[in-house]
Amino acid sequence: MKPKPLIADRSDASTSCEPGQAFQRGIAPFFALLTPEQTRQLAQLRGDPTLNDRLAELADKANEGELSARERAEYEEYIEANELLAVLQAEARFRIARCEP
Repeated sequence: MKPKPLIADRSDASTSCEPGQAFQRGIAPFFALLTPEQTRQLAQLRGDPTLNDRLAELADKANEGELSARERAEYEEYIEANELLAVLQAEARFRIARCEP
């Protein structure tokens, strides 16, 4: 059995997109996997308080220039994950708002 592609096969898949549309097009397969309820849950997702405390600790150390190399790598990974989550949540909110009367 041949695995399904991550992006649906479309005859216009090679067509360029307008600015801002490429991202929408790129994440569409991800959101196609989610039910409306899962999309709402994603939009409302909040971080673990313990993790938030660790992030605040690392941010304070970063502001003071006191991060070790290991802490800097950890901090940068948290930032990257938070940025991704923020973008996905923004898209989830957009999709929810678009579907509500």
